[in-house]
Amino acid sequence: MTTTPAEDGDDVRIRQAVQADLLAVLRIERASFDQPWPFSAFERYLGDPGFLVAVAREESSGYLDGDGNESVVGYVVANLVPNHGRAFGHVKDIAVHPEYRGEGIGGGLLERALTVLGTRGAQSVKLEVRASNDRAVGLYREFGFEYLRTVPRYYDDGEDALILVVDLDE
Repeated sequence: MTTTPAEDGDDVRIRQAVQADLLAVLRIERASFDQPWPFSAFERYLGDPGFLVAVAREESSGYLDGDGNESVVGYVVANLVPNHGRAFGHVKDIAVHPEYRGEGIGGGLLERALTVLGTRGAQSVKLEVRASNDRAVGLYREFGFEYLRTVPRYYDDGEDALILVVDLDE
């Protein structure tokens, strides 16, 4: 399993998710979203190269993995979907532990996910984001994502989703 440092520091690295990470991922998911994914949704993506976690060596914060030697501080779930005969990437879920936000971890996870999708043949990648999530939209724009369309009432609370896409070939 390969690991890489996250964008901003030596204390955080990114690696593929393993079974022992799932409880920590679920806790971050629940702390981050009003409509969290269930545990089984994350289980389904185990072994997928686009299911990545950011882990910190510090044991004082974050959520410890099953071995108790690293704190999971963020994750991304991204995969390939068929699209008229060509691979299309989809960033399905991404979140960072509240205590670690603003440190570049989300950007590091997104960058690594886009790299994984590109090496697996994706020419373009899409994602959905709440229309009101200015911080996330700003991050995605930094990575070249552009607005494609709005999906009205996408979320259970009635909020719209923005569909953003980026071409990896550019």
